[in-house]
Amino acid sequence: MVLGSGLGFLADRVIAEAIRIPYGDIDGFPQSTVEGHAGCLVCGTFAGKRVLCMQGRFHHYEGYSLKEVTLPIRCMAALGVEALIVTNAAGGISTSLSPGRLMLISDHINMIGSNPLIGPVTGGGIRFPDMSFAYCPEWRKALRDRLSEMNEEGLAEGVYLAVSGPSFETPAEIRAFARLGADAVGMSTVPEVIVARACGLRVLGISCITNAAAGLGEGELSHEDVTETSEKVEATFCSVIQTAAAVMPA
Repeated sequence: MVLGSGLGFLADRVIAEAIRIPYGDIDGFPQSTVEGHAGCLVCGTFAGKRVLCMQGRFHHYEGYSLKEVTLPIRCMAALGVEALIVTNAAGGISTSLSPGRLMLISDHINMIGSNPLIGPVTGGGIRFPDMSFAYCPEWRKALRDRLSEMNEEGLAEGVYLAVSGPSFETPAEIRAFARLGADAVGMSTVPEVIVARACGLRVLGISCITNAAAGLGEGELSHEDVTETSEKVEATFCSVIQTAAAVMPA
């Protein structure tokens, strides 16, 4: 699992038999420098499965190359990980996505400006991975069906668009992204998913909508608002991720 901005509480509260390894103790790992990213690799048991969890990720805007950003995903694949849950905090572009809503990612648009697979093929990946079904349709359906059986509020579903950051988007950019078909926008996730698919991992993605995107809400955008909203959905987020892990296709 990869836990995004303000979502690291899951690793603290629901992973049993947890062993925590600071990124600084792992040779070659970058360091998390952003508030809301604890910077620990957590190993343990979650929803009856053995998990490896990134409590905080790395971002291109921190000055890391996309190869550095995605190094943990290659390490997971080398260690035998078969499936990846990626999460993030995102701005809502679709008017149906109010702050605090969770969105199941059905597809993405890469506007970061580069691709983590550029360069020699490494780590057992493939040169031209098919991204037609980057986010596993069977896994998404299984999660929606189980949540329906539990009478839980259904997840929204939509397209996530990734930009490099670190500046928030302009209202004009958000209008353009809406015309491209994006429902939410953020500064991460897509490079990790590209590498995960190149390494043969199944992927499920969930965005926590923490704010209305630029020009769609009131006031200025801030990272503090992002982390505060993430923390408010703690119970719902933990329940959804636990269910997602439980229904992961074999």
